[in-house]
Amino acid sequence: MSSAERTPSAPAAAPARRAGPLRRGLSLQTWLTAVLVLLALMVLGTGVVGASLLSHTTAAGNRLVDGVMPAQREALRLETALLDQETGVRGYLLAHEPALLEPYERGRENERAAVRKLSTVLDGDREVQADLAAVEDAARVWRDEFATPAIAAAQGDGAPPSLQAGKDRFDELRRRIASQQERLDRVQTEARATFGEARSERDHILLAIGAAFLLAGACLGVLLHVAVLRPLAVMRKASERVAGGAFDQEIPQRGPADLRSLAEAVEAMRRRTVEELNASQRNAEQLERTAAELDAQAAELRRSNAELEQFAYVASHDLQEPLRKVASFCQLLEKRYGDQLDERGTQYIAFAVDGAKRMQVLINDLLTFSRVGRVQDARESVPLDGTLDRALRNLAAAVEESDAEIVRPERLPEVVGDPTLLTMLWQNLIANAVKFRSPDRTPRVEISLLGGDGSGEGDASGDAVAPEPGFHTFAVTDNGIGIPAEFAEKVFVIFQRLHGRETYGGTGIGLSLCKKIVEHAGGSIWIDTAHTVGTRIMFTVPVAVPVAVADAEAPAAEGGTTSQEPVPSPSTAPAASEGTSR
Repeated sequence: MSSAERTPSAPAAAPARRAGPLRRGLSLQTWLTAVLVLLALMVLGTGVVGASLLSHTTAAGNRLVDGVMPAQREALRLETALLDQETGVRGYLLAHEPALLEPYERGRENERAAVRKLSTVLDGDREVQADLAAVEDAARVWRDEFATPAIAAAQGDGAPPSLQAGKDRFDELRRRIASQQERLDRVQTEARATFGEARSERDHILLAIGAAFLLAGACLGVLLHVAVLRPLAVMRKASERVAGGAFDQEIPQRGPADLRSLAEAVEAMRRRTVEELNASQRNAEQLERTAAELDAQAAELRRSNAELEQFAYVASHDLQEPLRKVASFCQLLEKRYGDQLDERGTQYIAFAVDGAKRMQVLINDLLTFSRVGRVQDARESVPLDGTLDRALRNLAAAVEESDAEIVRPERLPEVVGDPTLLTMLWQNLIANAVKFRSPDRTPRVEISLLGGDGSGEGDASGDAVAPEPGFHTFAVTDNGIGIPAEFAEKVFVIFQRLHGRETYGGTGIGLSLCKKIVEHAGGSIWIDTAHTVGTRIMFTVPVAVPVAVADAEAPAAEGGTTSQEPVPSPSTAPAASEGTSR
């Protein structure tokens, strides 16, 4: 399809059309900003007014609670103290008992305390302070002119004063106290009235503020409905009709400038969708032809897989029988007619038997290589300690014969993979290390966990390996003849050999089988070329996670294919004969 067909010309003018509505009116953002600014000013103004009202009301309440009422209390305390003084003087004059002067002395102390409090609670009210000074003056005159001389005369010091004069002075004191109480009562009444007026004014203004906010909210709701919700509803209905298949329905453009711009963008998208839909209809036939071709290729792939299965069956059964017959009859010829054959004839028969046996081993190795990922395909959490134990049991004879030392971690982690394939992996790697040993030293094979998520082991040699997230990294290190760095990649190619068959037996398929097993599990395998004494082969496998792997049940559903493939013994497994890939 050409670019002209897939690039409609109508949307190209959309930017110019979208610029128009922005010039024709205010946008929704501008309207909302203006409303928000107005609301902010309202909030600020009402906050200032509310704070002023609250301050005024609080001041009136504080004056009533912290000033007037304590002043009344202290005035009553002052009056009681003066009455105690008068009672004490009168009792002493009548009975001449010194103990009767105790109310007089206590009244003096209470008087001084009440005066101190009264002088501070309403220190800003001059009239109240003037009344307090008048009461104090009258009390001082009563004490100076009657109380003190009367007490002294009773004690034998001077002539007694006139009782009537003392009564007149105390009556004057009583009048001044009454005047003080009347003024404090008026002050209390005025303070209560002021507090009530402030509270009533506060309530009225707060009601007015609430009404103003309700009105502003109602206006904002109407504005949003008219300017936003209604145009959006119209555009939504039109969009639903377009989504329902009415592609000729145009999207109306109403409301503020930015909503109109949005409607224009949706309209441009509708036109683009219509053009793309037309283009897709023109391509429908091509897609159908492609689907038919893919179906044909899938059928061909299924047929190829079926042929591969048939080949594996033939390789494991039909091709083995002729080879067994060739080897058997050649051995019968050697046994029955060996005394009639010369040395060359016996050698020819040995060549034929050896070729048949090597062909059998090669077919078995190829069959094992082809089954990786096809027959053994379990995906489950596998403890590596068990697979390593099985591999070492299979190689027990070779290890004992070579007197090899196997060094392994105390505990290996769990990984995700197939138990049978992981056993074959260990068996091939360890068998290679034992086979390609150095003639001048005892074979030593070290298995180590170098790094990975959740690893608790480290490399015994101390080399640091950067762990790959989600993978465990392992190394199999030996002190054998080693692998030159230039052959580090070649040894993993099937049937590639670095030594002659006369020096080291095998088919050259072992490390390629290890590579296929590791890569099938999702990891990687390589040779550490920095290790110079012997060979170090490193590989990674996925870390086992505490989550059930869905495809781990697939082999069991297919009839338990993994249990039908036993671990090869050292005499027949590729691990015992494949190491010649080195």
